[in-house]
Amino acid sequence: MTDLSPTGSPQAGNGGFAVVEMFTSQGCESCPPAEEVLTEIERDARKRGEPVFALGFHVDYWDHLGWPDPYAAGAYTARQEAYARAFGTGHLYTPQMVINGTAEFVGSDRRRAAEAITSALSTAALTPLALSVGDAGGGHVVVDYRTQRPPARGMLHVAVVERGLENDVPRGENAGRRLRQDNVVRAFTSVGLGAEEGRVDLSVPPDLDPAQASVVGYVQQEGERAVVGAAAVDVSA
Repeated sequence: MTDLSPTGSPQAGNGGFAVVEMFTSQGCESCPPAEEVLTEIERDARKRGEPVFALGFHVDYWDHLGWPDPYAAGAYTARQEAYARAFGTGHLYTPQMVINGTAEFVGSDRRRAAEAITSALSTAALTPLALSVGDAGGGHVVVDYRTQRPPARGMLHVAVVERGLENDVPRGENAGRRLRQDNVVRAFTSVGLGAEEGRVDLSVPPDLDPAQASVVGYVQQEGERAVVGAAAVDVSA
């Protein structure tokens, strides 16, 4: 596996990888079981040292039920809308899981998830990617990246995800429950890959715990939506 990282941190290289995007909401009764699947996927991959990268995007269209999801953002809904157009489904639903930008299904389907991840891990990365955290503090996480063979119309997506979040939900479909969630996207940005290396500055919430946070970066071909390279690094590394 090719290590492009300046820090020598484990990275996805020329082998396969799986970027697992989950569109979810604390206002959705069927979402907690799917988020448990996402937690299992990330935890098991860490144990095995596999390049599987989990991201929980909390959408905001469930907020009308009376509980505004504290991790939701309109930008995450817009990202799911872009997938709906690409897949030709024409509608949004939660929980939805998307693997490497090309396979989508109900997020609580463990069998489909396992099959899609296994297939993704068997497909070599076209654009090896390496990340390192240049600075973290003061409400920002600065990420340096390097790639090889970036696609002509490639986009680099960079997310800060946090594990071990818990909160009570007093209203909505999950009223009265205390939810524990991992891999929650706390910050997200996208930049065009005009060069093989560069720097991205993300604004993060003041309550972010760096010890429980990671940066996930992935390269996606615009139009085709296929993810062709990915890597991750812990914020506190």
